[in-house]
Amino acid sequence: MQEIVTKINEFLWGNFLIVLLMGTGVYFTLKLNFIQIRKFKDGIKLVTDSLNLNGTAADKNGMSSFQALATAVAAQVGTGNLAGAATAIVSGGPGAIFWMWMSAFFGMATVYVEAILGQIFKKRVNGQITGGPAYYIESSLKNRYFSKGLAIFFSVACILALGVMGNAVQANSISVAFNNAFGISPIHVGIIVSILAGFVFFGGIRRIASVTEKIVPIMAGLYILACIVIIFINYKGIIPAIISIFYSAFNPEAALGGAMGISVKKAIRYGVARGLFSNEAGMGSTPHAHAIAKVEHCGEQGIVAMITVFIDTFVVLTGTALVIITSGVTNGEGIILTQNAFTNTLGSFGDAFIAICLFFFAFSTIIGWYFFGEANIRYLFKNKMSINIYRLVVMTMIIIGSGLKVGLVWEMADMFNGMMVLPNLIALLALGKYARTSMKEYEDLIIQTI
Repeated sequence: MQEIVTKINEFLWGNFLIVLLMGTGVYFTLKLNFIQIRKFKDGIKLVTDSLNLNGTAADKNGMSSFQALATAVAAQVGTGNLAGAATAIVSGGPGAIFWMWMSAFFGMATVYVEAILGQIFKKRVNGQITGGPAYYIESSLKNRYFSKGLAIFFSVACILALGVMGNAVQANSISVAFNNAFGISPIHVGIIVSILAGFVFFGGIRRIASVTEKIVPIMAGLYILACIVIIFINYKGIIPAIISIFYSAFNPEAALGGAMGISVKKAIRYGVARGLFSNEAGMGSTPHAHAIAKVEHCGEQGIVAMITVFIDTFVVLTGTALVIITSGVTNGEGIILTQNAFTNTLGSFGDAFIAICLFFFAFSTIIGWYFFGEANIRYLFKNKMSINIYRLVVMTMIIIGSGLKVGLVWEMADMFNGMMVLPNLIALLALGKYARTSMKEYEDLIIQTI
């Protein structure tokens, strides 16, 4: 099965999707006049001003801007930042990190458009505000039947990619980390995580927003601090690490002595794929959270959305990558490599620290991805029974995923992620004019208030 999935990914993540993703990011970067640079300072200010660990409770009318940001970051900052960074380095060399950065920089413009469209096309279903790509995909093309078909395809792919296989990935990484650190059976870990997740799922949007707004700032802050400490301890390796990232991005065979068979194509493939899995720009996941943010103008949430990609890739993921490369550790796969890198500097405490960090990272991602899948269940079925069935399916997949092999889980996640990308990007390119109009309106509004 893994061989079949790998072949599908070789097609999906060949030149076509990589060029399309990067091309879309470049296109919107130019059309929006490098908005990720122009509005970066404003985005940081909006995020810091709205920071609140105990904000107003979310309700049927949506959640606060910070809660939406926290839910998006919860989904973005997960195994892609710990296990994913390690997988990219092993499979694509240090140069894969450079291509992660590139996909994130241009992805900031893409996610801006996603958030804007999410806000514009959100709907009220059964009394509750909801939104996401399915709603704007349905309105993207003149042929309504084709648009509806694309929207349904996206919804099904999203439910499978995030709610089902994606959450199996998160559970798998938690179970592997805890088994490696504490010797606990993966299935036992999966059962515990499933029960905890179910408690949040059945609490609805109010409990989801409450949990993410508390977990995300604390977990990210502690992890970043730990990365800084380790990188400082290994300070002699910082410059060589940065050089290897840039040099290996364009000449990996020379940088690695040609022994690992890593080409530029592999570096790009694993860098962009792991980058997408990490920051999700262009994939169509985070608009589900940004769509229901209660803001005065949709342009505000678009700018906030860009900062989520920056936090995910340029801060957290880069911290993990530098810890691994500066430590000089090369043994291990996925989360094991990350744990070995931390243990190399922090001793036995490193294993336990990463296991605990990964639990909170992955658990918050499970919550976020569950929520994104739920939005698509609402789109497809529009009844409460289907949501309860979906909750039970996700809880079951968390347990099953805990015992799967990491290679197969990652490959299947890549496959479903790739299937989500195409209909989402078609809609973004078709409806991009709305984002440009919104940007101008928001900028004019800001000027008028000065």
